[in-house]
Amino acid sequence: MVGSGPPLLLIHGIGDDSGTWLDVIPRLAERHTVIAPDLLGHGESAKPRADYAIAAYACGMRDLLSVLDVDRVSVVGHSLGGGIAMQFAYQFPERCERLVLVAGGGIGREVHPLLRAAAAPGAEIGLSLATSVPARTAVRLVAPALRLTGGLFLGADFDHVLRRYRRLRSKTARQAFLRTLRAGVDVRGQVITMLDRCYLAEGMPILIIWGREDRVIPVRHATIAHAAMPGSTLEIFGRSGHFPHHDDPDRFVTTVERFLETTEPALHDPARWRRLLRAGRARDRTRPSVAAPHVSSGA
Repeated sequence: MVGSGPPLLLIHGIGDDSGTWLDVIPRLAERHTVIAPDLLGHGESAKPRADYAIAAYACGMRDLLSVLDVDRVSVVGHSLGGGIAMQFAYQFPERCERLVLVAGGGIGREVHPLLRAAAAPGAEIGLSLATSVPARTAVRLVAPALRLTGGLFLGADFDHVLRRYRRLRSKTARQAFLRTLRAGVDVRGQVITMLDRCYLAEGMPILIIWGREDRVIPVRHATIAHAAMPGSTLEIFGRSGHFPHHDDPDRFVTTVERFLETTEPALHDPARWRRLLRAGRARDRTRPSVAAPHVSSGA
């Protein structure tokens, strides 16, 4: 927790920790109180046998903000953190002022095959073997060759993912990772979608950031989310993968700061919320699937 000004909550992705934001925190903290926790089961946080569902993580963020005496916050969520951010806005709309979704999960089924494989029954044994000392040594030796040949279909994301793989050395870290993963992914892909409730985001300032070269969650999910949330802003980073805040931190900070400065925080209206829920329930019975429009972007 660093800086001063309006609070800004940064939520990292699966297998990651608060350190993922180190390239962007100093500049964001010039105008904001930046709060960047390690999620339960990640980083230096505890890794108990517990509930690692998206809704539980959202409750954890609510509790954290309560402890810090922060009533309302703008939320930036990356990957899994994007799904948690959307769930937080849904569960606690009175506490969420804005949303920034960075390659967010929970939009479509598609996700990298490695994550689908890790969610399969019996993956505990395979992951234990894959993170053993001999396996890590082998990975270190073949990493240069893998990098030159597409990096297990990860492209620009290979090195970022490799660093997160190395964090799964301990049994407790692997167990927490698998529990978190299986709460939202199975062998067929992502099982949680925000599309059935995204109409509730009406009036909420939303910025969607995605890397065009994302190999973990395809960039077409960005256009689907943008179409499903009228009024949202979409920024595609042409030379970035799944981690735009690493690949182009200067543009990332500039984009987020501009969004925060040019939008007014959402104010929760319980009566309006009820109307949206009622209208959405009726719409669910009749509306067609959301189509993804073509969206142009800069390099």
